[in-house]
Amino acid sequence: MRLTPDLIVKAYAGGVFPMAETAQSDQIHWFEPRHRGVMPLDGFHVARSLVRTRRRGGYRFSCDQAFSTVIAACADREDTWINAEIAAVFKALHVLGLAHSVEVWSPDGAFAGGVYGLALGGAFFAESMVSRVTDGSKMALAELVARLKAGGFRLMDTQYVTPHLASLGGVEISRAAYRQQLAAALAVVPDTTRAFGPAPQDDGAVWR
Repeated sequence: MRLTPDLIVKAYAGGVFPMAETAQSDQIHWFEPRHRGVMPLDGFHVARSLVRTRRRGGYRFSCDQAFSTVIAACADREDTWINAEIAAVFKALHVLGLAHSVEVWSPDGAFAGGVYGLALGGAFFAESMVSRVTDGSKMALAELVARLKAGGFRLMDTQYVTPHLASLGGVEISRAAYRQQLAAALAVVPDTTRAFGPAPQDDGAVWR
């Protein structure tokens, strides 16, 4: 079954997401984990050292300015589930205004890290993140959380919980609990200008 933006939207709204086995694989597999990873927007936390890095390091943040760069960087590693078909359909979703990226830039203008995902209603499905410098992905994720909170989003789906995400506040919930949260979030009409507009966010509860 060929991936299309409409198929992706319907699948994610139903709690299902695709992955490929490798970047070179043309086989797509669909998943609905029994235990789902989520990042509670009010439970996200970062180390003080990261706050200092963000405020004193001269880093710049942007949203939707380099979507192709972010997804290509996320796919450019030995172990990845992002194949050419998945990358292509998310680029199409970005053109439609449904997929978004947050980018971090070093003081010299180099790409330092980023995160991308899909927004439906008040739910954001974070697909992947990447670092090109130490803590680049953490800064991108913190900026994304601040933006989602500013925009009134209710759910941030991470699919699974890695030790890295758990250290930032990520938790697992049951499939039934996830479906309830997803349904409630999809009914929300967020402020997408605040969430994905050009101005970086500085939510005190995130960047404390």
